Formats: sequence, structure tokens, C-alpha cells
Amino acid sequence: MAGVVVDLKMNNDDKNKALEAAIGQIEKAFGKGSVMKLGQRESAVDVQAISTGSLGLDIGLGIGGFPKGRIVEIYGPESSGKTTLALHAVAEAQKDGGNCAFVDAEHALDPAYAKKLGVNIDDLLISQPDAGEQALEIADTLVRSGAIDVLVVDSVAALVPRAELEGEMGDHHVGLHARLMSQALRKLTSSIARSNCLVIFINQIRLKIGVMFGNPETTTGGNALKFYASVRLDIRRIGAIKDRDEVVGNQTRVKVVKNKVAAPFRTVEFDIMYGEGISKMGELLDLGVAAGIVEKAGAWISYKGQRIGQGRENAKNFLKEHTELANEIEAAIRQNAGLVGDQMLDNSIAEMAEAAEPASPDEVPSAG
Repeated sequence: MAGVVVDLKMNNDDKNKALEAAIGQIEKAFGKGSVMKLGQRESAVDVQAISTGSLGLDIGLGIGGFPKGRIVEIYGPESSGKTTLALHAVAEAQKDGGNCAFVDAEHALDPAYAKKLGVNIDDLLISQPDAGEQALEIADTLVRSGAIDVLVVDSVAALVPRAELEGEMGDHHVGLHARLMSQALRKLTSSIARSNCLVIFINQIRLKIGVMFGNPETTTGGNALKFYASVRLDIRRIGAIKDRDEVVGNQTRVKVVKNKVAAPFRTVEFDIMYGEGISKMGELLDLGVAAGIVEKAGAWISYKGQRIGQGRENAKNFLKEHTELANEIEAAIRQNAGLVGDQMLDNSIAEMAEAAEPASPDEVPSAG
């Protein structure tokens, strides 16, 4: 393509004409819309979102959910709720009439559990590929179709390169997995943006060997996903929820460790109940208290002077039975989303400051 030669002493009118000529030349070669002004198209500025299924996390992400046309990474230890969170996003997209796909590289998706979370399993596309290359080619083809709203890859650690599968146990394949992810993400990123598809990569954590100071944890698949992801979520199980002696759920904490579409470093906590998923009623109580909408005095929880339960579990059951009241509290929380989001950020900053405090001499490990 021949370049547009310009005189450095041109005035503004001549510069504008030269710019129009250059844009026309680019559009002729690469198609209309290849170059445009940032404010020319509303969708280029305003990022659309798909709800995460958690009201608190929607607020914490700053735009009301996961950003469309972007890559999201969810990572954490085993059984921390990674797949549950991804399936909630799938269910929310399906409620809005979206098409969703699930690349099950781990071969571990439970259709019965997905159905309990609200996923329409009859319409969910699923692939259980044999090798990492096959999984990523399938993902690329689905994204390029432009018909998929949410695509989940579970998990990055299970995207085993074909050379490793065909080799013998004990063979060394240095950097194969990281190279595969890097190549795939270079291809996928532009397709994801053009198709406005949300792609969620679920990842596992590993420990670096020989790390004495700092965080020894890292994620699988190299560093490419860390760079290409617009949102990275660290999800952890922080406690158990018991009904008498029986464990019925997990207390879960999610930290937004990277966010390219809003402020990062917000921390959200919610309950994941077995066979139910994220507890909406538990979130309404916690966020309501944080926003000053729900009052808590001792064990009693009240709303507008009306007692709704003694203890958190009783209050959750009360809201399940009185959906109109639950909807009213949710609407009030959404109106105070800014206040709740600021409190999440303040809590996260306080946690980071506490973690950064220097250890006392007794706590510092000796070199010997």
C-alpha cells in the first residue's frame, strides 16, 4: 500500500485533508471501521456487561458484571467455586437469550449441578476435547462465528499439548503449555473483541519452588493470560457454613486482582451453598448492612424497623419466603452501589496494608 506523503509545513486544513485521505486509504485496504475516533461509536467507549450471578461482585467489578468482548481469568485453589462462578455467568447470559458454550477440558462438568445453578443445559454447547490444540481451535471457531455470548474454558491446566499426550510419562516438554497459550491468545484476542463475546478461562494455582519471601503462588499456562485478561479474579474458600454439625456451604472471598474496565483491588465475600450456588439472600443481608439499609443489633437483623430474623440463616430463610421484601432491599442496594463499592475498596486496601506490615524480628525466618 502506497503511503501518503505530507509536507511538514502544512496548515491545519491541509492536515485534516491529508488525514481524511489516509483514513480513506486504510479503509479501502482493510475495510470500513479499521480506523475511527474513540468517541465516534458509543460501543467503543461503553463496555457492556454480563452479570456474574453475584450482586456484590457485579458492584465490585464496577460495570455491573463481566465485560463483554474481553477475556476473564478466574483462578484459585481446588473446590473454591471457580466453575460455580463461571456457570452462574452462563445462566445469567442465557436468561437474556444469549448462546453459551463450555469447553470442558477437565471432563468434569456435572450437568445436574449446572441445572441447579440455573443453566439451561439443553441449549448449552459443550465440547470435551482430547488435546489443548483441539480445545483452543474449537474456542476460536466458536468465537469467530459471532453467535456466542459466553464461552468458558475449564481449565487452562487441562489444556495439554498434543506432543505431551503422545509422549511417554516422564518426558520433558519445557515451555510447551505456555507457548500454546501464548499463540492461542494472540489469535483469540481480536476475534473476541470483534464478536463481543465474553471468554472465561478457569485456572488452577501452583507453588513456585524455592521462594523464601513474597507469594509463592502462580497460575498455570505461562504469563500470556495474565497480560491478555481484562479481569482477573482470585477466589478462595475462607470458611464453612454449618447447619448444626452438617456442612451445607462455603464462605467465599473473591478479590479483583486486575481490572482494565474499572477500579481493581476490590474484595467481595459471599456464600456458596451446596446444590444451590451463590446465596443471593446472604448477599442481600451482607451488602444491606454495608450500605446501612439493613440494621443489625446483636443477633437480630431488621429492615425498616421490622425484625426479619434472629441470626443470619434465619434472616436468609425469611427473605426466601418474602421475595417482595428481598427485591426491595436489592433495589435499595443498587441505588447505593457507589457506597458499597467504596467500602469494598477500603476493606481491600486495609487488608493489603496489614499484609505489607514488616514482620517482627521473631517472625523473620533465619538464613540457616
